[in-house]
Amino acid sequence: MESLTVKKKRGRKPKVREYYEGSAGGKRGAGAGEGDGGGMRERARSGQQQPVDDSYSRWKNVVPVIYDWLANHNLVWPSLSCRWGPQIEAGNNKNRQRLYLSEQWFYGAPLVYLVFGCQTDGTVPNTLVIANCEIVKPRVAAAEYISAFNEEARSPFVKKHKTILHPGEVNRIRELPQSNRIVATHTDCPEVFIWDIEAQPNRHAVLGAAVSRPDLILTGHQDNAEFALAMCPAEPFVLSGGKDKSVVLWSIQDHISTLATDSEATKSPGSSGSIIKSNSNPSEGNDRPADSPSIGPRGIFHGHEDTVEDVQFCPSSAQEFCSVGDDSCLILWDARVGFSPVIKVEKAHNADLHCVDWNPHDLNFILTGSADNSVCMFDRRNLTSGGIGTPVHKFEDHKAAVLCVQWCPDKSSVFGSSAEDGLLNIWDHQLVGKKKEGGPRTPTSASGLFFKHAGHRDKVVDFHWNSSDPWTVVSVSDDCDVSGGGGTLQIWRMSDMIYRDEEAVLAELRNFKAHVADCPSWKQ
Repeated sequence: MESLTVKKKRGRKPKVREYYEGSAGGKRGAGAGEGDGGGMRERARSGQQQPVDDSYSRWKNVVPVIYDWLANHNLVWPSLSCRWGPQIEAGNNKNRQRLYLSEQWFYGAPLVYLVFGCQTDGTVPNTLVIANCEIVKPRVAAAEYISAFNEEARSPFVKKHKTILHPGEVNRIRELPQSNRIVATHTDCPEVFIWDIEAQPNRHAVLGAAVSRPDLILTGHQDNAEFALAMCPAEPFVLSGGKDKSVVLWSIQDHISTLATDSEATKSPGSSGSIIKSNSNPSEGNDRPADSPSIGPRGIFHGHEDTVEDVQFCPSSAQEFCSVGDDSCLILWDARVGFSPVIKVEKAHNADLHCVDWNPHDLNFILTGSADNSVCMFDRRNLTSGGIGTPVHKFEDHKAAVLCVQWCPDKSSVFGSSAEDGLLNIWDHQLVGKKKEGGPRTPTSASGLFFKHAGHRDKVVDFHWNSSDPWTVVSVSDDCDVSGGGGTLQIWRMSDMIYRDEEAVLAELRNFKAHVADCPSWKQ
């Protein structure tokens, strides 16, 4: 199967593993690996990954101390992305929220994972799955329960709701802020697919099944556009970048209608009541995505000299956006003034740029992540075209290429970065250069770094902060060799004693100490 896939240059897309490696004849149910992934599980149990296993064991020992909640979901196939949907129910001890997932089958074996793409032999369609996730509220889960997860099991907190048979691998998923029903997906083709997840019929992934038909197709790229995808927070605009070195902008405003006449009873949970206009209803038997309605771009923007790897809108504008690429450039654009760069930082990093994010709280700050293992924070007020870009600060701790960066929705100075070193770091740029009052900062701690999520055992290909549940993160990794499956999905929230004001935390601990001292059971 590995010969059927090509590993991406950037290292983000993992190769398909030989699922039944080591089994007799390479078929399911043959040999000692029956039912558990065969050779992959044997590799996971061998000593080949000893350094990683030691680090992971140390992390697992401190899980009850540093986490408020953690759920682990073992995947059977590699995944590429994870994404939160809308909150659909609030309870006393936990909330229910949508997750966008993928599900893949091979030789009849079900393979499930969160918003991620995977690869098959082409006889079974890739799938986009809408799932419901139960998120335990803060200070509810017992420490013993948090640390007692099984790495080789699927989490009971993740449950499938609907399946869409996707035309091609799911590389990237983005949700439309103006409608909880609409998502966009990137695959290995020039087009962007738009889906009305409520209107799409529920499908079953079986051999030879026809793929689902997108509700809308966005055209304009001249070569594959695989990863760079963004939805605008201000208006229903879509942004994409690709191998054709261009950035393409669309508006789907004319294809969205408000269902004002629908009763509240007919609306699905979490739906905003808007859909994509289509010439006909999605057909379960239609295997020709080209039959879907399509629209061309508002604009095609040229300025990169290599593949565009990521794009992001300015949070307050549909006309301003930025992009990064394998040419090491960070480019700022303004559709109101033309199709050429407004600002082009020629050498934002010393290697390919993989990811970018624009601060929703302070519009001056932009993050970039690179194959040079670093994250840079730029202030757009100080950017000039040409030459070497000068970041406000360069955050260095990762030991491999950075694949994803994202600002925290709960605090303007906090952001996360994930990398091929298997770590998801949480930073606060306000802590840069500061020393703790209890003593000097340890020589090994990077400036601004205050938390490391080390629960993954290989490259963390994607993560997403939860805007509905403060400080909650979903992350996914490609750790097939050590997880006994296709990777690991984790939903987690660090202890609030890590990010809260230090004086408030100390006061709480003093009060707790006084409470324990006054407890009658201790005085007997």
